[in-house]
Order: sequence, then structure tokens, then C-alpha cells
Amino acid sequence: MTISRPTRILGAAAGVGLLATALLAYRRATPPASAAWRLARIERRSLRATVSATGTLSAVRTVQVGTQASGQISAMYVDYNDQVKTGQLIARIDPKLEEQAVADAEAGVAKAKAQLTQTRLEYERNTPLHDQKIITDIDFNTAQSNYAVAQASLTSAQIALDKARQNLAYTNIYAPIDGVVVERDMDVGQTVTASMATPELFRIATDLRAMQILASVDESDIGAIRVGQSATFSVEAYPNRTYTGTVHQIRLNSTTTNNVVNYTAVLDIANADRTLLPGMTATVAFLTGSVDSALTVPNMALRFQPPPGAEAHPLSAAAPAIRPPGTGTLWSIDGAGRLAMHVVRTGLTDGQRTAVDGPGLAAGVQVVVGANQGMTDPAGPGPANPFQSQSNRRGNGPPGPPGAF
Repeated sequence: MTISRPTRILGAAAGVGLLATALLAYRRATPPASAAWRLARIERRSLRATVSATGTLSAVRTVQVGTQASGQISAMYVDYNDQVKTGQLIARIDPKLEEQAVADAEAGVAKAKAQLTQTRLEYERNTPLHDQKIITDIDFNTAQSNYAVAQASLTSAQIALDKARQNLAYTNIYAPIDGVVVERDMDVGQTVTASMATPELFRIATDLRAMQILASVDESDIGAIRVGQSATFSVEAYPNRTYTGTVHQIRLNSTTTNNVVNYTAVLDIANADRTLLPGMTATVAFLTGSVDSALTVPNMALRFQPPPGAEAHPLSAAAPAIRPPGTGTLWSIDGAGRLAMHVVRTGLTDGQRTAVDGPGLAAGVQVVVGANQGMTDPAGPGPANPFQSQSNRRGNGPPGPPGAF
């Protein structure tokens, strides 16, 4: 039977179509090896390494104002948030009892002076009589002793008067510093007793335009904190605002909470607009290092290790596993679709990315950060990574040795 020419042409065309369809299905079923891996680009960035901590805002200096006198509070001249000056009268305790004590002490001084006058005259009269042997030594010594005792009694009475006057002065409470009243614990009519401990009436903080943060730093991080170091912090009252401060002191005394040892770092901060208030909780980030315009990779890239069975460049597979300090390994896909290892120098990290340096490193180069989900073998099924270069997808180009991108 003779097949016509048009029929042969149609048959050939159908065969070509079937072959093309089969080839396309094969390519979809067996993607390039690079599709098994998740890739990320090397980027040029600035990095800031920080140590995080929490702390409490407080005034640079806070003074508790108490009283050394006991009695009923008769007047309060300041209240919360009032500005006060050093020496300003801010409260008064009923002075009646202390005034009576002063009057009694004054009477005691007058009595002691009268006794001193009497004993002095007795002593002066007996002195010539004793010289003339008219009175005995015993009588003269008695007059002399009485005179000395009267002198001491007057001194004691004078001290008692000074003490009574001082206690009277204590009934007036004055501000010890310039500042603002941040706490008031008493009110008019209350009775205070200063026999065992000094009752607290007020708490005065210095000018709140300069404040401090007492930040609790974990012992694992305290070695990175230095006096003069910069820090940033935020408070819940202003979540979109960032404040700055400087480390003023690192206290040697430690505290232990739930078996965790912490040290207190004191930060000086400016509060010119007085938006920060004592007692606020601050989330602090201490700046421990910085680098500008460095080549950086995700930390996942430095932690990546090829799974068993992954095809790697022969030199990469034979490379030693132990690396010198300050170095790390990155993996890329070579021209043959195999994993190629590169030893790089590592630098500053911010916890997400790390600065790296080494031969062939450049911004835009892609490195492996992990395997695609469901991929345990580079030849297994999975979607191609959109960040992989077209040349690597096609497998073009010669295999690259380890250490060169």
C-alpha cells in the first residue's frame, strides 16, 4: 500500500509533538539539582551588634524626707509634683510639746546659774578663811567641790536647753535638695513617732530632665558592657520612639533570680521634654559593636551543613570538618549543580546576619541556607528556587573549586 506524501508529513509532525511532550514531562519530573536548595544573596549592609536588657527609670538622686520629731502633723505645704528648693519649708509638726520642753530647759539653766552663783560665793568666802586656818581643810574642800559641781550642772542644763531648741526646730520640715515631690506618705492630722525609726513624709527627686536607668544584665552578657558605651531604649508609653543613653556605671554587686545571675548597669539619659517618668520599664539595647558597608550573609547560611547523600564537589567533600577560630563555611551551587564549600572569615553579627570576608565574595552572590521542604536529596522533586541564577539552573559552566564563587 502506498502512503501519500501529506500523510507522511502529518505523521512526522505528530511524532515530533509526542517527543516534545515527553521531553517537557521529563524535565518537569527531574528538575535541576539546584532546585533542592533554598538560596539567599550576599548583601552589603551595616550591622549593629547589641545586648538586650530591661530596666527601670529613676531620678539620678532621690531623697527620703523624714522627721526626727514626734507629734501630730499640723501643716503640709507641698503636694505631689510640686517643685521645691533647698531649705524650703514643706511641712510642720505641732510644736507645743517641744516648746514646753524648751521652757523647762530654760528653767533648768536658770536654776543651775543660781546654784553656781551660790556655790561660787561660798567658795570665795571660804578661801581666805582657809588660808588663815580659820576653817578646816574638809570644809574648804566641800565648798570647792560644790562650786565645781554647780559649774558642771550649768553646762549640762545648757546642753539640755540646746537639745530642746533643736527638737523644736525639727518640727519644721525643710526640703534638703532642689527637686520635685514624687511621693507623699503623710497628711495633716496624722501622728508620727520618731523613737525607733525616722518616719518618711516625702520623697523628693532631683530635676527629672536628667534621669537614669538601672538595667539588669545577664552574667553571660555583662562582659560586653563598658562604661561610656552607647545604648538605645524604648518604653511602653511611647512604643514608636527610641531614646538614647550612655553607660555610667556597672555595679559589682550581683543579684540571683531563679538561678540566673544578673548585674546592674546604670545608664545616664537626657529627659529634656520630661516625657520619661520614674518607675517606667525600659527595654534597653546596648551597642556592643558596629560595622558599616560589610558583606553579610544570613546566619542560617553559616549553620548549613549538607545532608547525607547530597552531591558535593570532590574537593568540598574531602575538606577537613574542623575550622580555625573566626572562620566559617558557606555553600554554593557550582556549574554542575553540585554543592561547593567556601571557607570565609566571619565578623560582627547582629543575631540575624553576620559579616563575612573571603576570596570571591561579592554582593548578589547566592549561598545555600537550607533544603527546600520535602527535599532530602538534591535530585528529588521540588520547585526551583526563584533566586537561583539562570546559568546555574541550566547547569552551564565548569565546576567551581571550593573557596571560589
